Amino acid sequence: MTVRLAPSILAADFARLGEQVATVEQAGADLIHVDVMDGHFVPNITMGPLVVKALKRVTKLPLDVHLMISDPDRYVEAFVSAGASCVTVHAETSPHLHRTLTRIRELGAKAGVAINPSTPVSAIAEVTAYLDQVLVMSVNPGFGGQSYIPESGAKISRVRALLNAAGSHADIEVDGGVDHTNAAALVAAGATILVAGVAIFGAPDPAAATRALRQAATSGK
Repeated sequence: MTVRLAPSILAADFARLGEQVATVEQAGADLIHVDVMDGHFVPNITMGPLVVKALKRVTKLPLDVHLMISDPDRYVEAFVSAGASCVTVHAETSPHLHRTLTRIRELGAKAGVAINPSTPVSAIAEVTAYLDQVLVMSVNPGFGGQSYIPESGAKISRVRALLNAAGSHADIEVDGGVDHTNAAALVAAGATILVAGVAIFGAPDPAAATRALRQAATSGK
C-alpha cells in the first residue's frame, strides 16, 4: 500500500492556519488531521466542528477528524456535516462501536477506531468489517510533542495481522511522535497513514519537513 501523510494541525500556528494548511497541501500532504479533545477523555481542550468547517473552505484535502472525546456519538453528525471525510472514535469511549461506526458510514464519511497504547488489539476484533481505518496511538493522547512509544511498531504489526485474517483492507494510521527517524519502520510494520504534528508544523519549513517525511517513509521501499 502507498503511505499517506496526514499533518496534524494540533501543532500548527492557528493565527496562520489557512496559510499553513495550504503550505503542506502544496508540499504533497494527503490528508489534514484534526485532533478534537474535550478536556475529559484527555487532559486538553482543542477544537470543534467550526474549525473543520473553516478548513473545508480552504483545502481540497480530506479532513481526517480524530475524536478524543467521551461521548462521540453526540457529535459525529456535526463533524460530518462540517466537512469531515473520516471520523475516528476511540474504542475506550465507544461501548457500542458497531452502532457508532455504522452511523458514521450512513452519514457518508469513512469510519475509524483509535486504540490507546494500553488498549489491546483485540478491542477491534468484532468490528473489522465496519472499519475504514485503525488509528494506533503511539503516545498517550492529549498533547502534541510527546516521545514515540517504541512498542508501537509491534502493535501495528498485530493490527495488520488481525485485519488480514479478517480480509479487511482498512488503513492503519499511527499518531504520536512520528518523524523521519521512525517513519520507515512504521511503514514496514504495516502503517499506511502517518500523522505528524510537531515534525511538520514545528519545523522551520513545514513544506520541506513534509517532503522529508515522505522521503523517510518510503526509503525502505
